[in-house]
Amino acid sequence: MTQLFRSLIFVPGNNSRFLEKAKSLQADIVCFDLEDSVPEIEKSKARKLIKTALKSRKSYSSSIFVRTNSPNSGKIPDDLKEIVQKGIDGIVIPKVNNIKELKIIEKSLSRLEKTRKIKPIQIIPSIESAEGVVNTYEIASYGQRISAVVFGVFDLLNDLGVEYSKNSEGEKYSRRKIPVDAHAAGVAVIDAIWQDLKDAKGLENDCKLGKSLGYTGKSIIHPDQIPVVHKLFHPNKSEISWAEKVCKIYLESSKKGKGATTVEGKMIDEVHFKQAKALLDLIK
Repeated sequence: MTQLFRSLIFVPGNNSRFLEKAKSLQADIVCFDLEDSVPEIEKSKARKLIKTALKSRKSYSSSIFVRTNSPNSGKIPDDLKEIVQKGIDGIVIPKVNNIKELKIIEKSLSRLEKTRKIKPIQIIPSIESAEGVVNTYEIASYGQRISAVVFGVFDLLNDLGVEYSKNSEGEKYSRRKIPVDAHAAGVAVIDAIWQDLKDAKGLENDCKLGKSLGYTGKSIIHPDQIPVVHKLFHPNKSEISWAEKVCKIYLESSKKGKGATTVEGKMIDEVHFKQAKALLDLIK
């Protein structure tokens, strides 16, 4: 499946009705949640519901990710044991502080993938702490599994001891640093959620600001936010031009029997080609 990153919507993993409704969502990524939206007493139930939902993967039009619990929670091994199977495209890992945590998780992932005979899945680390912000480039550069990073504003502010507001000064440095580090590492970067569902104008302005900072897309919490986010994170001229170059040069390389090639000094393979083609399909 070709991966786009304009929208990532969180769906509570303990709600079977929401999991079913997610089949009709048009978000680029539907992320079944095991973390913040699921009470402690419901974690086990959520894992089982998500495991069942993944068996109906063909019914979902979006890419399917699962947000695990955080590295510090100690629950990730139990999460992975249930959810790593055919049908899952990747995992979002909340509150990633450093690559030591990623190394431990990847080791478990690799073992399960080998045992269950599935292809390596993607990882999207979520940056939600002061330590994570400092280490964003290293986290985003960790390896081929990292396809994007996501900004989690609420836990970051909590870590800083700052109260949340729509124009919080506490988030500004981190919100600007994260996309710079992500782009330097060559991965997509997804902005934090807009919490006020009644403030549509605020969402629109927040998307405009996020895009101007270099974000690829936005995390969302309600289906009504999808059209606004997709409109505001429509590809710009430079993105379209780059995608056209990738498609042209990759197809020429393929006709000569070659796989990976380079575009303006950057390595391009089939994954990049599919992403570029998907972007161009959006503007037809």
